[in-house]
Amino acid sequence: MSFIGIDLGTTFSAVATIDKTGRPVIIHNSDGENITPSCVTEIEDGKFEVGEYARKTWGNAPDEAAARFKRNMGTDNDFAINSKSLTPTELSALVIQKLVQDAKREVGDISEAVITVPANFANDARDATMAAANSVNLNVKYIINEPTAAALYYAFKNGEDLHGNYAVYDLGGGTFDVSIIRVDGQDIEVLASNGVSKLGGDDFDKALRDIIFTKYKELTGEDLDEDDFTINDAEDEKKSLSKRKKITVKVNRKLIDLSREDFEEVISTYVTQTEMLCESTIDEAGLVPSDIRAVFLAGGSTRIPIVHKSIERVFEQEPISSVNVDEVVALGAALYAAYKGDREKLSVTQKNAIEKIKLKEVASHCFGTISIGINENREQERLINSIIINKNEKIPFSKTKSFFTAYDGQEVISCKVTQCTAPESDPRFVNIIWEGDLSLPADRPEGQEIQITYSYDDNQMMKCSFKDMETGRETQIEISTLSEQENINNIERFTVE
Repeated sequence: MSFIGIDLGTTFSAVATIDKTGRPVIIHNSDGENITPSCVTEIEDGKFEVGEYARKTWGNAPDEAAARFKRNMGTDNDFAINSKSLTPTELSALVIQKLVQDAKREVGDISEAVITVPANFANDARDATMAAANSVNLNVKYIINEPTAAALYYAFKNGEDLHGNYAVYDLGGGTFDVSIIRVDGQDIEVLASNGVSKLGGDDFDKALRDIIFTKYKELTGEDLDEDDFTINDAEDEKKSLSKRKKITVKVNRKLIDLSREDFEEVISTYVTQTEMLCESTIDEAGLVPSDIRAVFLAGGSTRIPIVHKSIERVFEQEPISSVNVDEVVALGAALYAAYKGDREKLSVTQKNAIEKIKLKEVASHCFGTISIGINENREQERLINSIIINKNEKIPFSKTKSFFTAYDGQEVISCKVTQCTAPESDPRFVNIIWEGDLSLPADRPEGQEIQITYSYDDNQMMKCSFKDMETGRETQIEISTLSEQENINNIERFTVE
């Protein structure tokens, strides 16, 4: 029985395991490749294929395949393949199924798996990722943030123990994450983490394609058909520009010159966004760039020269990419799978390797509730957002805070769960991710205690409880499926009397 780690990526995915020596290794797919395109196509009615063939199909005939669906995990957005409509969860399940099939061919039966997600993935997207794995009967008890998985591998791989503060810069095909960590050997503590769910190589590909379309029209006076220069073509030329300062692209028998400078100009706003996020994350960790001993890279987009230079500028040092940046997240996930799994299923050698690991994660957002503020004269003031869980608090944990009824005879408590990226007291600037009511007995005086408890688990999923302490009445909720369009949660809710 084997443990595997899956990097379920926007553009490419990978799977890894722990070998007999306790070392994490990548599992090759059926084509002998280390990474698999996260693309799906239908090869016959009801039969789907994942991988390179699907990637080529998507580039040439987008209506016959689906890709980049990770960006919509947890939403109601559907993707059409021929006449069929599939959700991001269903498509992700097909990718996971392909990775598992490849893994079983090489390592046999799978005991447990861990799947990675971007650090900034909300509860809805995390829940959808777990649902995708469960739908193909994969035993996944834990998910792990991508930068944390990368940090885990870098710390494990290093010949000598790491000590001090480090940064993990993860820029892949669809998402960007940056984490500041403190490492002592293989003891890893995440100090601060931030990310953008829709920023990555896919945006760079589209920007490059726009340049080609513009240059073609300047050259011919005609609009270029999308089929003549696909998003896959743009991705290939982007990679060429990482190696050369100038390339010539042939489109419809026309030669178009494209410089790295042209490309860097159109993606500079994206790069600036990553810089600002890195700077704020360093600040949240209470550090300055000189406090960071090294910057570890993950994600294929870190190979782009302007990105590399940006990292040097922000962190004031050359980043480290001593491993394949496309594989590091999956390798770290495999370590985490063995670390969190049943140790009895490990060999003595594997146990000795894994038992050195210690890991502490943090909450990726602030969570609170809306309450009535009280001034120094104990007079009610305006509504405020009261933070219960602060961003970057160590998880898992459970926190309880007491509130009190506002007036005599109050018969209902308006319960709200809020989310924000930084501590914010003004309700106008927070995201209300759930709201409901807790009924109270009639004719009670004001000042009756209501306890609110938020619990945050290893998978960064949150459970909330609103409890009337006098009667024991309690409303419990598990936040699981936030819709990006409506910003409303579908909640598993029950009341205990």
